[in-house]
Amino acid sequence: MTEQLNYPVLWPVPTRWADNDHYGHVNNVTYYSYFDTAVNAFLIHASGTDIRDLPAIGIVAETSCKFLDSLSFPDLLKVGIRVARLGNSSISYELAIFRDEGDRLTLAATGTFVHVYVDEVTRKPVPIPSVIRAAAEPLVVTAAAAEG
Repeated sequence: MTEQLNYPVLWPVPTRWADNDHYGHVNNVTYYSYFDTAVNAFLIHASGTDIRDLPAIGIVAETSCKFLDSLSFPDLLKVGIRVARLGNSSISYELAIFRDEGDRLTLAATGTFVHVYVDEVTRKPVPIPSVIRAAAEPLVVTAAAAEG
């Protein structure tokens, strides 16, 4: 599967026992948690900064998910992360959740996630903090690269 090659980062996220719903698979809302966890863990790691200490915070303004295959605990996951648009105060991410089966990755979901950076007090949009911009810039992909 070549889809994972179009994501500069494949961030590991494990499923948890509590992720499964009554039907025995990961509940749909949990996929959004995987997106949030992967993006923020990556930003903390890549920036070397505790993002909670920045004067601007990234709030989620928009998110979407297309479900392609079911997941279940104890699946191991990799979340593909790329940046579709790096604006002045917002970052638009494109994400993919893959089941890590050791010798291959199986695509389970794709989605979007938009962070808008706002002043922590006024909640008005502000420029993306420089450490966040520096972490996100290498993840920017062109439309042609995203299509493979």
